[in-house]
Amino acid sequence: MSRCRAWYEGDPLLEEYHDHEWCKPNHDDRFQFEMLCLEGASVGLSWATIIHKRENYRAAFHHFDIDACAAMTDEELEAVLTDPGIIRNRNKVFSVRKNAQVVKRIQAEFGSFDAYLWGFTDGQVIDGRWERVEQMPTVSDISTVMSKDMKKRGIGFVGPVITYSFLQSIGMVNDHLADCEYR
Repeated sequence: MSRCRAWYEGDPLLEEYHDHEWCKPNHDDRFQFEMLCLEGASVGLSWATIIHKRENYRAAFHHFDIDACAAMTDEELEAVLTDPGIIRNRNKVFSVRKNAQVVKRIQAEFGSFDAYLWGFTDGQVIDGRWERVEQMPTVSDISTVMSKDMKKRGIGFVGPVITYSFLQSIGMVNDHLADCEYR
């Protein structure tokens, strides 16, 4: 078993995520927004919990269409809170609408959410090329700077550790181990 695969092996959803999404560069605003929301939902929980509820989140939040999420009413969000298929934390649920509204402002300012995000690395992937899982950080200078900027703009659930996970999820950081076949 590859050491890079040890954290998910045996769980088909996590295997699919690791092998085909995690640390793979992505430039789609909708996908990036989805990962932002899912990473925020994971605060205090395991990623496995969230990935197993991902389809429920997609159904509840219009497949993370940014405009549709930004326009959700309080009544729609209250209905989402009754869905046992998601984490029913009021602040996390309502943050999806708020974050979508902020992302729309970012798109207007930068041309796309993607341009804003990748601007933090000048369009480059940060490649750790770690030999062992223990070397992999949970926070970085870039995740700290991005977290501060996102918070200043009004995005919720984006501390430096969650932001680092977000960077991995959209491929701005490649933390697959150096010998991982899925790099």
